[in-house]
Amino acid sequence: MKRTLALVTGILLISIISHTSAQEVWSLEKCIEYAIENNIQIKRQEINNQYNSNQQNQAKSDRLPTLNVQLSNSLNFGRSLTYENTYANTNSTQYNGGLSTRFTIWNGSVLQNTIKQKELDLLAGIQDLQKAKDDITLNIAASYLEILFADELINVANSQIDVTKQQIERTSQLVEAGSLAKGALLEIEAQLAGEQLQLVNNQNQLQLSYLSLYQLLDLPIEKHFQIEKPELPQIKSHSTMSNSMDVFKNSVNNRPEIKAARLRVESAKKQLSVAKGSQYPSLVFSANYYNLFNNKYSDRFGNEISFSDQLRNNERYGLGLTLQIPIFNKFQVKNAISNARLQIIDNELQLQTTSNLLRKDIELAYTNALAALKRYFSSEKAVKSMEEAFRYIEEKYSVGMVNSVEYNQSKNNLTKAQSDLLQAKYEYIFRTKILDFYNGVPIEL
Repeated sequence: MKRTLALVTGILLISIISHTSAQEVWSLEKCIEYAIENNIQIKRQEINNQYNSNQQNQAKSDRLPTLNVQLSNSLNFGRSLTYENTYANTNSTQYNGGLSTRFTIWNGSVLQNTIKQKELDLLAGIQDLQKAKDDITLNIAASYLEILFADELINVANSQIDVTKQQIERTSQLVEAGSLAKGALLEIEAQLAGEQLQLVNNQNQLQLSYLSLYQLLDLPIEKHFQIEKPELPQIKSHSTMSNSMDVFKNSVNNRPEIKAARLRVESAKKQLSVAKGSQYPSLVFSANYYNLFNNKYSDRFGNEISFSDQLRNNERYGLGLTLQIPIFNKFQVKNAISNARLQIIDNELQLQTTSNLLRKDIELAYTNALAALKRYFSSEKAVKSMEEAFRYIEEKYSVGMVNSVEYNQSKNNLTKAQSDLLQAKYEYIFRTKILDFYNGVPIEL
C-alpha cells in the first residue's frame, strides 16, 4: 500500500513539474528584482524613509518665520457708551482683523542641530532599506540554490533507477536460465521500489523548495514558474577564498547595517546638542498689525464714520523682541540631557553588536565554505572509488559471483557518495557567494 501511494504521489508530482515546465522561466536576477519591487517589508521601509524625509523638511522649515491672519466678526447687543458720553441701547456689528509674524533669531542652535539630526536619521533609514534588500537577496539566492540541488538529486535518483531496471532485466534472464535463485530478483525489485520512493521524496523536496521561493516572493503557489538552470562555476583543486578577516575589514566600512548604526550614533550626539541648547536663552522677533470696523461708530456730530476712515483711524502696528531665559523647568532639560547621553551609549553598544554579528556571520560563512570545499574533494574521490567498486560488483553480480545484498549495498554507497558530493558543491557555492556579497560583489549565478 505504501509503495502504491508513493508511486501515485510521484506521478502527481511529475505532472505538476511537467505543468510547471510549460510556464515562464525565471532567472535568479529576475527573482531578486521581483522581490525587491514587491516585498512588503521593503515597501514599509521606503514609507519610513519618506516619513524621515518629511521630518527633515519640517526641521528646515522651522527656521522660517510664521505668518498668520486673524479675522473675526461679532454682533453686539444692549447698552453701550456713545460719543456724548451717555449710554444707549445700540445693536452693532464689528469686524476685527490682524496680521502677525514671529521669527526665532536664536535658541541655542536647537534648530540647526535638529536639522542635522533629522538628516542623519534619514540617511540611517536609507541604509536600513539597503540592508532589507540585501537580506531578501541572500534568502532568495539560498532558496534558488536549494531548488537546483533538489533537481540534481532527482537526476541522480533517476539514473540509479535506470541502472536498477537494467539489472532487473539481466537478473530475470539469469533466474530463467537457472543461474540465480528467484529471491535475487525479488531483492533487486525491492531495491527498485526503494529507489522509486527516494525519487518521490526528492520530488517532494523540489516542490517544497519551490514553495519556499514562492513565499519569499510573496507569490501564491498557483503562480508556477520554472527557475533558470545556470552553468555553475567549476570547483577546482586550487580554488581559493578571501580570508574572513580581510572580508570583514572591507565590509565593516561598506555594509549598510554598519553605516546605519554609525549614523544613529551621530544622530544621538546631535540630540544631545539639542537638549543642551534648551539651557540657553532664546530670542524671538515678533510683529503684528491690527484693525477693526464697527457699523455703529459715529463722530461727535452723530455722523456715521465711513469704512475707509475707520480703517485709517483704528489701525495699529506692533514690533517686539522676546527674550526667554530658562531658570527652572521641573528638571526637564537636565533629564533630557541625561537621556541623550544614555542614548549615545546605547547606540554605540548597538554599533558594536552589529559589527560583532557581521564578523560572526562572515567567520561562519568562511568556515562552512572551507569545510564544504574539503568535503567536496573528499566526496569527489569517494564517488570515483564507488563508481569503480560498483562496476566491479555489477560485473560479478551478472555472473553470479556476488549476491543481491552486496550489489544493493554497493549501489547505495554510490548513491550516498553522489548525494554528499552535490550537497558539498552547493554548500560551497552558497557560502562563497555570501563572502563575495559581503565583499561588495553582487550575487550572480
